[in-house]
Amino acid sequence: MVEFAFIAPMLAGIVAFFLPSTAGRPLLVFTGAAHLALAIMLWVLRPEALFPAYFAVTPEGLLSLLVISLLFFLIAIYTTAYLKAAEIRSEHIFTGSMLLFLSTMTMVTLSDHIMVMWIAIEATTLASAPLIYTHRSAASLEATWKYVLICSVGIALALLGSVFITLSMDVGGVDVPVAFSSLTDVAKQLDPLWLKTGFVFILVGYGTKMGLAPMHTWLPDAHSEAPSPASALLSGVLLNCAYLGIFKTNKIMHAAGLGDFSGTILMTFGLVSILAAATFILKQTEYKRLLAYSSIENMGIIAFGTGIGGIGAYGAVLCLIHHSLIKSSLFLCSGNILLGYGNRLIAATGQMARRMPKTFVAFFSGFAGISGFPPFGIFIGEFFIIMAAFQTGHYISVGLFILSLCVIFAGFARHVMKISFDDVDTTIRIEEKSIMVWPQYALLTTSLVLCFWIPETLYQTIVQALTTMGGGF
Repeated sequence: MVEFAFIAPMLAGIVAFFLPSTAGRPLLVFTGAAHLALAIMLWVLRPEALFPAYFAVTPEGLLSLLVISLLFFLIAIYTTAYLKAAEIRSEHIFTGSMLLFLSTMTMVTLSDHIMVMWIAIEATTLASAPLIYTHRSAASLEATWKYVLICSVGIALALLGSVFITLSMDVGGVDVPVAFSSLTDVAKQLDPLWLKTGFVFILVGYGTKMGLAPMHTWLPDAHSEAPSPASALLSGVLLNCAYLGIFKTNKIMHAAGLGDFSGTILMTFGLVSILAAATFILKQTEYKRLLAYSSIENMGIIAFGTGIGGIGAYGAVLCLIHHSLIKSSLFLCSGNILLGYGNRLIAATGQMARRMPKTFVAFFSGFAGISGFPPFGIFIGEFFIIMAAFQTGHYISVGLFILSLCVIFAGFARHVMKISFDDVDTTIRIEEKSIMVWPQYALLTTSLVLCFWIPETLYQTIVQALTTMGGGF
């Protein structure tokens, strides 16, 4: 059952390539619904994998899998209406690539072997590249090549880091499977020098895919050129998959007593990412690139919180979950805006509150949520991260953290106000359909519900994932 979770969408994706263009739309929704049901079954049953040396149902993997599955299902529903309204050539390639993308991301969440994780993360690059090139323009071609080349270089560094971790086993005289769970159990016996070296390479490698600065340069182009459903998956889900590789390696570092070393590096990359996002958000001219830089900011927040550890790591996981829900909603809204106004420039959009009221409610609510307004979950996560930073004496770092968040909010708010209320002489090209709005409302509602009520099974799963790093209460 475990392996079937990624084999099923892989087979569906292969079939979609040979179907008539429009036939892929119901297949997307059907596969998304079946995948969500499978993810819930895995959550409840926690079965053993058919190949336990390579795959396992872990707490952190389950969290990511459930988020991926829920998001893909809602995005698939939106995509059926989006494809009717948008002019997309070779629709069967788009739907097939979406399903293969789902398969590879699922494989990442279920991978326990360090090299299988690397293969799965590399496979997400190959599966998602055609999505970025969907419109086949010069800009989308450039964005695709930049995405493939930069992420492949990063993945190569992550491969080298994985090799260094296996060397830490050999030097330490450890004979266990090269799996994250096994390595965490025997972490104190691993050679610390090779372990530190391996962590640095893995952080830089997977951090490239995660969108951490200064390795983030592919992300704004890829997110802005891809169709909005693909952008929602790239930002809401793909970045989480790369983070999962860093997270699991960081657990090994903590178990080996090297948490201070890995935490300091994570906090540094996190702060650099937040500062980079603050710099670029202020001068953005396109709303999809604006959302992309917001993703870089949030990945920085997550890295910063993970680096602090303890309650900060708990806050980071909360930010991870809520960022996925809210940012996916925002990118789906950006699809409506692009279809409505026919332009990606912020200056060419305006009066959305009057002209596209349903999209405006979702977009403005998403802005409030992603900016850390209460009662949205990102506010709670950031509060825990700030509290943990003060408790551990990182006063200068948390000061820069808070200042950067204020700058980002000011820049983001200025752009959102222009889009929502500025007077622009333009005609809306499409009629707002409920099916292109309610998935965003469903995502935002899920985020709100999780702010006030976290099911006990969800909380315990988060705590289990963070036990090594002292997360939770």
